[in-house]
Amino acid sequence: MCEDNIKGPKASLEDAYHDKEHSIWSRRSFLKSLGLVGGASFLAGRIPVTAFAASPLSMGLSDAGDDRILVMIRLQGGNDGLNTIIPLHDFSQYRSLRPGIHIPENAALPFAEGLGLHPSLAPLLGMWQSGAMKLLNNVGYPEQNLSHFRSSDIWASASDAQVEWNTGWLGRFFDDTYPGFLLNPPDIPPAIQIGGSGDLVFHGEENVNYAISVPSPEQLEYIATTGGLHDPGDVPDCLFGEQLSYIRTITNNTFKYAEAISGAYEGGINTVDYNGPLGRQLSIIARLIKGGLGTRMYVVTLNGFDTHAGQLNQHANLLQMLAHNVKSFYDDLQVGDWDDRVLSFTFSEFGRRPAQNASQGTDHGAAAPMFLWGKALDGQKVLGGLPNLHQLDTNGNLRYELDFRRVYASVMEKWLCVDSGLVDIVMGQSHDRIDLGIDCRPTSFHDWHSNTSFWHEARYGTGGVIHIHLQSSITDRIRIELINAMGQSHGVLFDGYPTQKEWFVEVPAHKIRIPGYYFYRIHVKHQVHSGKLLVR
Repeated sequence: MCEDNIKGPKASLEDAYHDKEHSIWSRRSFLKSLGLVGGASFLAGRIPVTAFAASPLSMGLSDAGDDRILVMIRLQGGNDGLNTIIPLHDFSQYRSLRPGIHIPENAALPFAEGLGLHPSLAPLLGMWQSGAMKLLNNVGYPEQNLSHFRSSDIWASASDAQVEWNTGWLGRFFDDTYPGFLLNPPDIPPAIQIGGSGDLVFHGEENVNYAISVPSPEQLEYIATTGGLHDPGDVPDCLFGEQLSYIRTITNNTFKYAEAISGAYEGGINTVDYNGPLGRQLSIIARLIKGGLGTRMYVVTLNGFDTHAGQLNQHANLLQMLAHNVKSFYDDLQVGDWDDRVLSFTFSEFGRRPAQNASQGTDHGAAAPMFLWGKALDGQKVLGGLPNLHQLDTNGNLRYELDFRRVYASVMEKWLCVDSGLVDIVMGQSHDRIDLGIDCRPTSFHDWHSNTSFWHEARYGTGGVIHIHLQSSITDRIRIELINAMGQSHGVLFDGYPTQKEWFVEVPAHKIRIPGYYFYRIHVKHQVHSGKLLVR
């Protein structure tokens, strides 16, 4: 049931559609979780932990010697940007659009020229002043979709508004970079997602989710404290109970990351106070980081931002929860000097309409702000300009200035140190990078070869001949290894220095006598690339 059922003069067919969409959205998330868990989960208690896969991103970053961590905070429901960052530069127009729900001018916290911070975000002022916070204003995308369901997919997949992709922006990176990783998963979970079980961020081809995805912090905490997914002893005292206990035991044993999560959780200690659902999620992540889990990617969720009615108090409480817990998170990470290794940012499917509705709330909008936090930021800056309240789009919404995909591409290249060319492939097109004040470390592959490109693919010739086609301006030593579907090495195909920018490596027939999938792995300095071969 939608908690923001609108009453009053503006209740209309649009409101009925909104409620129906929430119902579809909930069913879709639920069914998606069940589909990913598989049939065994029904007997195991329907706990939707949705992935057991390894991540090429984790392997790639490990090979690069990089230990950077990315935490994405989803503000689910559509955060209202104008009451988050108050447009002091045009306060009279802002107040006229929102006579009943505006933030008073003297209550807004000045923190940048022409802009004020919602008073509930006061705990973040210290991070802003220290340079550990940056604001990206007016973030959105062309032809903004106002549906929760569709716009969430657009943000997760990084597709154009009129194009539907069923893979996430990070899921595609996993697919394209290490297609054979499922055969040889890493010892640590590559990504963890709490909430948003229908989200596509980590989804790759063939409906594979590359993250451990749990619906609530309680489920992750259960794994962390017990080292398993299910309690084999909490079953009926009968034959069915014995069968259920057996299945739960097998499920726990096959979930290879439970022990690693449990060990890291026990090894880490929280040193500050958190509160609310978001606080619980971030406190668990802080313990896993400090406990040395090694996971590089996290997504957490704060729900409740679909503020169609009674917005003032609800929104203030949500922002207070966000600010308090983000500050606590970084204060917690500071103990042990972990804070300089963690970058976090917020995202939401859309903003809210500048004009309030008849229910003292705001309807679905377009452009909205994003926050970035981290000690590594060259912070205390606002990108994206000031919101223009006089030149709205045809729906009466703010026009965007920064495409969110530019943010993704910039974070991938400048924080995760992914090669620029690979970033463009993953994103489906080239997006201009944003100067976020962060950059790769000197030891990263990208910095060593900032002006180079590396490209490869399998070529199938007549008579079953297979070549690996490579193009590169890299002059360093390159080693190419062939691996079968069981993860067993079939030998080295090439080990040496390229003599030209484009060349071919033949896969000897005697190494691929058995039909099926094979994988080649290319080692270049501290970077690893992989590709797939199909032998018929």
